[in-house]
Amino acid sequence: MNRIDFTPYRRTMVGFDRLFDMIENQARVQGGDKYPPFNVERRGADAYRITLAVAGFKPADIDITAQANLLVVKGSKPDDGTEGEMLHVGIAQRGFERRFELADYVRVQNADLADGLLMIDLVREVPEAMKPKKIAIGGNTLSVVDGGQEKGEAAAA
Repeated sequence: MNRIDFTPYRRTMVGFDRLFDMIENQARVQGGDKYPPFNVERRGADAYRITLAVAGFKPADIDITAQANLLVVKGSKPDDGTEGEMLHVGIAQRGFERRFELADYVRVQNADLADGLLMIDLVREVPEAMKPKKIAIGGNTLSVVDGGQEKGEAAAA
């Protein structure tokens, strides 16, 4: 197993301990299991989509849980008795659990299951209070900085 040494970065980057711990834990936890396969897609500046290949699963078999900075997708297959004798089993019939670490202010917007693909749409919504603001010297006017351009906003001081 390849191990990344973050020691030089930990010395000079203060407050990034959580990030380094997440990277190290992800390498350990999901090193071997690649089921179910998935894609992560950027659909816009603040929009993402996770697509998991979950052929054979029904919506009732899948549980999606979003909590602070963590998205957990679990699938469990009920034991269905097949009528005949299985000569070859090539379609995975096992349950799964996939965990995705989410950045701050990223929330699940929508989830849909179609054609054996589970699509989970995510959106990043930074609260207005957390957006950077320009402060005029000697004045009480604040301007919200949005993508390099300013939006004029008068704020009462």
